Amino acid sequence: MQLMGADVSTLEPGGATISVGCRPELLEDEGCFHEEVTAFLVEQGARIAAATRLGDGEACLATDYRLNLIAPAHGERLICRARVVRAGRLASVVAADVVCVRGTEEIPTASAVATISIVEASAISPAGHA
Repeated sequence: MQLMGADVSTLEPGGATISVGCRPELLEDEGCFHEEVTAFLVEQGARIAAATRLGDGEACLATDYRLNLIAPAHGERLICRARVVRAGRLASVVAADVVCVRGTEEIPTASAVATISIVEASAISPAGHA
């Protein structure tokens, strides 16, 4: 998150909003946000949204996501709004929509659905770092 300069602006039960501002290193030659920046926001936003529904001793990992790019992401800021569609015992399904801010307008640029696996926190913590 820090490397990308991403911020979590909204966090609520079952939902999260994460965004990143425009910087040259995040852009393609054409001046649009690189698709991998969109993918990063979707994966992180989905995991954070799913994490808001975790119980004690649980953690979550992204296992799969389907990303549909629908317009070039050309603007000042890229925003991902993720929401849990179904929270299960072993996995959650999260929908995410990405918009690019151009002036006062938000242009839809991507839509995604992610599967987030729910695991015991101890299963993903490095030894000695529980």
